[in-house]
Amino acid sequence: MAQFHRWKAINSRWRSDAGDVAAPSIPLVIALVGLALEARIAASPGVLVICHEEPRKAADAIENAIKNGCRSIISFGIAGGLAPGLSPGDLIVASAIIDQQTVRPTDPAWSARLLQTLPGSTYAPILGVDAAIADPAIKRQLHQLVGAAAVDMESHVVARLAVDHGLAFAALRVIIDPAHRAIPDAALAGFGGGGTDVRGVLRQLKASPSQTIMLARLGLDLLKARSRLVRTRHLLDSGFHHAEQC
Repeated sequence: MAQFHRWKAINSRWRSDAGDVAAPSIPLVIALVGLALEARIAASPGVLVICHEEPRKAADAIENAIKNGCRSIISFGIAGGLAPGLSPGDLIVASAIIDQQTVRPTDPAWSARLLQTLPGSTYAPILGVDAAIADPAIKRQLHQLVGAAAVDMESHVVARLAVDHGLAFAALRVIIDPAHRAIPDAALAGFGGGGTDVRGVLRQLKASPSQTIMLARLGLDLLKARSRLVRTRHLLDSGFHHAEQC
């Protein structure tokens, strides 16, 4: 329950800043994220935001919310591009989540509402993986093999939880790295535990200073993705447009 209270505190700070009313005792939607910056953006009344950094605590918090009546879960945050033509800041509403050999369609009505609310978004499958995909050649191969437009490390977990617990689910992701661009090792070393490991980044840069330009470019892409994610969240209601099914 420590994870639940941690993100409940984030939601409380968001409500205080916005001058909003108190959140209901039962969350309307569970939002599963991978990074603290995604959690801050997703937080609002009626949304239980859970970071996937500690699987056991996350599972406990999700099970508690389900026991209290929550019937919806969404994957929210940034993603890597697999389809050619996608740029940093492009928005993906998942039509399905691909998890190894399993394809799980998202809730059609929920996804349709997201598409209607977010003009210009791409409706396409998202691939869920357990480790970051950094090599452009592997990105191209995955796109050709499974047809996914984007890849992240949380959406397949959301899909599994939804099936296991009978929840409606959706995925809403913003592209950070396009398919043709490699992710430097320094960036991979920097993301851990939901936050940024500055020492890990510095160690990698010291060992390979040539990564500096690639890392700076990724930083600019992250700013674009974060800005789009914030704008997207402002267009959605507190329940991510699925409150009526909770």
